[in-house]
Amino acid sequence: MSLDQKIANVRTLLGTVQADYAPAVFANSFGAEDMVLTDIIARYYPGIEMFTLDTGRLPEETYSLMKEVTERYGIRVPVYFPEAAAVEAFVAQNGPNAFYDSVELRKTCCHIRKVEPLKRALRGKRAWITGLRRDQAPTRKDLTETEFDADNGLQKISPLLDWSLADVWAYLKQFDVPYNALHDKGYASIGCAPCTRAITPGEDVRAGRWWWENPEIKECGLHPDKRHKNTVISRLPADLSVPGQSQGDKKKRVQALIKSHGS
Repeated sequence: MSLDQKIANVRTLLGTVQADYAPAVFANSFGAEDMVLTDIIARYYPGIEMFTLDTGRLPEETYSLMKEVTERYGIRVPVYFPEAAAVEAFVAQNGPNAFYDSVELRKTCCHIRKVEPLKRALRGKRAWITGLRRDQAPTRKDLTETEFDADNGLQKISPLLDWSLADVWAYLKQFDVPYNALHDKGYASIGCAPCTRAITPGEDVRAGRWWWENPEIKECGLHPDKRHKNTVISRLPADLSVPGQSQGDKKKRVQALIKSHGS
């Protein structure tokens, strides 16, 4: 499938989400994939809100990109922070870099800094949009384009799920979309500064995230590994076109597919 067709499919899906799942919100981490969605949503879907999570440990380059997005698109993305008392208690008990000490402490830190703020950001929403791709990590192979997120009680949409990394960068270059300067320094996936490093050629794209852990467990809790959950899920067809089908009928088909798995 060509990049143009993939873009068209993303726009069809986002158009349906904006029309039928308001209030919908895009969880923006300002990574390469999320900058594709930032560009599309900012230009075409003003009804879809955005937010980002500031863990308090982000790299300076991420803050610089936030400023660039504001200047480029004329939008200021709302920021959700972790609860200060929870961070203070965790650091007081375990130290500022306890996430290096054990998987349990790392996941506790992620829960405080990411999962809890996410839940606040999603409160009252009917759908949330992510920039997840299936080939990013072993924990994401079984993800679906649309699924009901039982943990947060709303629909979860991943429009770029079947995009390749080459597709992402082709889009960014074609539309001159700003991106995190760390990508040019070998950082394929960017999170908190102490938990992110550059990768070497040939390494997995998420090898620089929590590099001291087994790849099979490298998630922060925002996107639980579906191999270990019994959630009813569904995937929208990559090609939503049917010969002779009108745009109105196509939209109704997408809407029905989404709704059939949100109940």
